[in-house]
Amino acid sequence: MATKFIVDTHALVWHLEGKPTLGTRAKAVIDSPQSQLVLPIIALAEAAFIVEKGRTSIPNVADLLSDVINDPRIEVYPLTFEILQVSLSLTAIPEMHDRLIVATGIYLQNLGETVEIITKDNEIILVALLPVVWA
Repeated sequence: MATKFIVDTHALVWHLEGKPTLGTRAKAVIDSPQSQLVLPIIALAEAAFIVEKGRTSIPNVADLLSDVINDPRIEVYPLTFEILQVSLSLTAIPEMHDRLIVATGIYLQNLGETVEIITKDNEIILVALLPVVWA
């Protein structure tokens, strides 16, 4: 079974911007035509907010959404009640959106999927609930 890679908000934005701040391994995974990328809807919403506030070089939210929708490797994953339930146990992660991103990965893992998360977020890395792809 192929690994599913959970894409964190900044990994998505930095990838679309072509920023060198994206880790080497993270870039390789995101660039690979074989990668199965899972984008939690909360990460997409956060990215849209960042674009809307002008904190990125992505021109507008429509361009962001177009890039995501037109990439067949990306599965935008919904926020479900089950994912919310998983997130409620992740109290070591202070930010709710980060909890929901990690919870999406744990939920998929509980379904039998092999999951890794593409993130540079130290709070997510420190809890060590999912293997991390970055450097």
